[in-house]
Amino acid sequence: KRKKYRGETIKPIKEELRVEEVPIDPVDDVFVDPCSNKHCSPGQVCKLTDDGQPYCTCIEECSFETDPRRRVCSNLNTTWNSDCALYQMRCWCKYRDPKCQELPEETQEQYRHIHINYYGECKLLEECTEGQMADFPRRMRDWLFNVMQDMADRDELSPYYLKMEREAQTNLTKRWTNAVVWKWFDLDSSHNRAVSRHELFPIRAPLVALEHCIAPFLDGCDSNNDHEITLEEWVKCMEIEEEDIEAHCEEIRDDE
Repeated sequence: KRKKYRGETIKPIKEELRVEEVPIDPVDDVFVDPCSNKHCSPGQVCKLTDDGQPYCTCIEECSFETDPRRRVCSNLNTTWNSDCALYQMRCWCKYRDPKCQELPEETQEQYRHIHINYYGECKLLEECTEGQMADFPRRMRDWLFNVMQDMADRDELSPYYLKMEREAQTNLTKRWTNAVVWKWFDLDSSHNRAVSRHELFPIRAPLVALEHCIAPFLDGCDSNNDHEITLEEWVKCMEIEEEDIEAHCEEIRDDE
C-alpha cells in the first residue's frame, strides 16, 4: 500500500532478513581437568604428573597476610599468619619435607597433627568451670536446634532434614534428638561414619574465642582419643538416649 507524505508518494520498502546457517563442527575432544575430581587435604594442591595423572602435593607458597583478622591460633597456642601457612607446615611435616626436617623432632611430631583452634591471634581464654561444663550439653543442644531452625526458615535443609525440623517443632521430645542427629551427619562430609577434627572446624574455630567451653567439650566427645567422633560418642556427649536415634540413622543412610 502506498502512502503520501507531503504530497509525495512513497513506495513501501520490503526487507527480507536472511539468516545464513553456519555449520558448527562437533568438538571431538572436550578437556576435563583431572584435578576436578581429586580431593586434596588442607595445605595441599592438585598437580598433574608428566602423563597427566592427578596427585596432591604441599602448597609451595602462601601469600603473606597483613590483616590481623586473617591470623589463626593453633591447638599448640601458637599464632600463624594464615590458615594456609599452618596447613602448609602440617603438610611438610606429614610428608617429611626438608622444610620441616630442619625443626626439632618433637616439634615435627607436633606439627604433623597441628590444626586451627580458633580465628585470630592467640589470647588467654577463660577457663571452663566444672559447673559450666556440666550445663554445656544442654546449651549445645539448644544451639544446634536454633541453627537447624534458622536453616529451615532459609530453605537450606534437604527434604529429609526439613522433615526432621518440622517434626521437632510439633513434638518437643524430638527437639534435641533431631538437631543432634542432623548436625552429626551434616559434619560427616566424608561419609565415613566418623567426624574428624577437621570436620569439626565449622563449629569449633568460629566459636572458641567467644565460647570458652566448646573446645574442651568437643575434645571430651572423642572418648577414645582417636581424633574422630563416632555417632555413638556424639550422642553420648550430648546426653541423648541412643535408642532415640536408630530410626533416623536408617532413613538418613537410605537417603544419602
